[in-house]
Amino acid sequence: MPARRIIACLDVKGGRVVKGVRFEGHVDMGDPAELAIRYRDAGADEIVIYDITASAERRVIDYAWLKAIARHLDIPLCVAGGIRSVEQAITCLEHGADKISINSPALERPDFITDLAEIAGTQCVVVGVDSRMIDGEWTAFQYTGDTKTITKTPRRMLDWIVEAQARGAGEIVLNCMDRDGTREGYDIAQLAQARARLRIPLVASGGAGTPADFVAAFVQADVSGALAAGILHSGAVAIGDIKRAVAEAGVEVRP
Repeated sequence: MPARRIIACLDVKGGRVVKGVRFEGHVDMGDPAELAIRYRDAGADEIVIYDITASAERRVIDYAWLKAIARHLDIPLCVAGGIRSVEQAITCLEHGADKISINSPALERPDFITDLAEIAGTQCVVVGVDSRMIDGEWTAFQYTGDTKTITKTPRRMLDWIVEAQARGAGEIVLNCMDRDGTREGYDIAQLAQARARLRIPLVASGGAGTPADFVAAFVQADVSGALAAGILHSGAVAIGDIKRAVAEAGVEVRP
């Protein structure tokens, strides 16, 4: 397997990076461009920027704003935020994004995954999945950027990720909602079950608290990448510390 990735995530609301716990109580964490540059310099393998209210507000991420951030980066940039058409996705790529992440729009119209993969290539198509345990089953949710709009879907997460893969997704980011912002560690059981059903890369999201949590995700759930937000924004953990711990555990990671 290629070197595992440490991914810095910027959840953006109202033009500012925010972070909450289990998708509630968002707190301002700083300027997106400044944080993206900080994580680039700290050794992040990738930056992910989510405009978390765009889908629920029926708008798309601001292209000029995206371009202004992308011009500072020489590492892959993945973006999400209300992207509902191939044309919008291509415009994001033209403004500096390397990958397009779709979540709620893909649940609204699964054919969108295939349409985008056919035009942009599967390597550009990331399907984000927000999952929570409901009545003994992991269930996919949408419009999770605001507590007033969070909606449970009828889709089982494990079924949905397999369908997304079949439709042309090149990567799945699985955000385990019950661990989001808790710093209690990734949901290894959920991630491992997802990994067993996929041939494409899987990225862990939700719950990172210590470098050991990244090691556990790579060793026990065999994910391709692990995403973090709050622990990086607060300075509680440095990307260099994470990479040292992962390398010391015998898992290949970029310096």
